[in-house]
Amino acid sequence: MTATSDNKDLIWDLDAFNQHQRAVDFVMGFENKLCVYSSSVEQLYTNYNIFLPKEEDRKLVILPNPYSPHDTFNGITEQAVVSTGMEIIPGVYQSRPCLFLRIPFRSGTVKYRSVPLQMGLNIVRQKLPPNKPFLPVLMKGDLRELDASTPCLHLHAIRLDRLAEHSALERSGIHKVIEERLRKLS
Repeated sequence: MTATSDNKDLIWDLDAFNQHQRAVDFVMGFENKLCVYSSSVEQLYTNYNIFLPKEEDRKLVILPNPYSPHDTFNGITEQAVVSTGMEIIPGVYQSRPCLFLRIPFRSGTVKYRSVPLQMGLNIVRQKLPPNKPFLPVLMKGDLRELDASTPCLHLHAIRLDRLAEHSALERSGIHKVIEERLRKLS
């Protein structure tokens, strides 16, 4: 029995993608850089590998590191994970490939603004109060196509203030590991 046999949230179907290989290449760049949340088992995985098993045609499988159980946070309820409406997309900045954060606007004629990822993360952080940090995570369904050829990752975020059952030390640990992973993104 594999770690994913009871957790269908760790098997992502890629059948709907027009640019299958581009989506795979895109998401592989986020391995261990964004934490993965599973609502069915209420766990947050911070140390995992992404596989494309031949026997699982057009499926992506996330396997938590079995030798690092301390890298999995338990008891993270669905209420603590919210959709952000933000997406990470590939692009080109100053003639070089890079990642962008696509930020939605609630009003006005422009619906989205895309900025280089780290710049976007800083903008979002500055807009939030210190007691509600921006802690993005991925979950099943977050790998999407923006259009027929551009993969994107929709972001969810963990709200520490909704983890009342967790100690301050656990909440601090979640905050710290997500921040460490975000610094690895470029």
